[in-house]
Amino acid sequence: MTPMHRDKVSEPVLIDFSGVAKVYGRGHAAINALDGIDFAIHGGEFVAVMGPSGSGKSTCMNILGCLDTPTAGTYRFDGVDVGSLSRDQRALLRRHYLGFVFQGFNLLNRTSALENVELPLIYRKVPLGRRREQARAALAMVGLENWAHHTPGELSGGQQQRVAIARAIVSEPKVLFADEPTGNLDSARSKEIMELLQDFNQRQGITIVMVTHEAEMAAYADRRIDFLDGRIDDGSGEGGR
Repeated sequence: MTPMHRDKVSEPVLIDFSGVAKVYGRGHAAINALDGIDFAIHGGEFVAVMGPSGSGKSTCMNILGCLDTPTAGTYRFDGVDVGSLSRDQRALLRRHYLGFVFQGFNLLNRTSALENVELPLIYRKVPLGRRREQARAALAMVGLENWAHHTPGELSGGQQQRVAIARAIVSEPKVLFADEPTGNLDSARSKEIMELLQDFNQRQGITIVMVTHEAEMAAYADRRIDFLDGRIDDGSGEGGR
């Protein structure tokens, strides 16, 4: 793996969880999906989030991605208390500062790679000429400049995930959230995708937070955050508390 180009811990804190809890249901049916967790992610870091099913990592990612809000505690993004924002303000935060990559690619099947990459720019009302230029540049960054007019059905799984990554970074987000980005790929394509993500992180400084079940994929990150039973697992058996 390529060495880090700078001391990322010296960068400002971009994501800050303080005592974040999430409870679903009430009374005896209540489920503590997150039980007062604390962590910080600095700008430019590449962090892998791991844990078994039901550990709280998916709930954590939903809160990080502004798709859900904590029951208690504080989530600050770039110094802003996300919990104090309205639903529309959280949507704007997602649109302008966050990018997402999923295990299932989530591409529109009947549109070209170029049109798929343009989607975030359409939502941001970027004029046609400029968004075409930015989308082509993003495809070039993932090595697919010659595949712009192919539909997802004409692309391999690895190529589809590259299109998804281009779509996620075309709007120059501060953070890229990747949810099992290699889950549907073979080992060779998985390695290619991880090296691509690592390159974006190290050369362009995009902060990446990635959920994965695979330790081999997590090894590409700067560090890991392990979840267990709604808490951060520090290996002590106390959930980091």
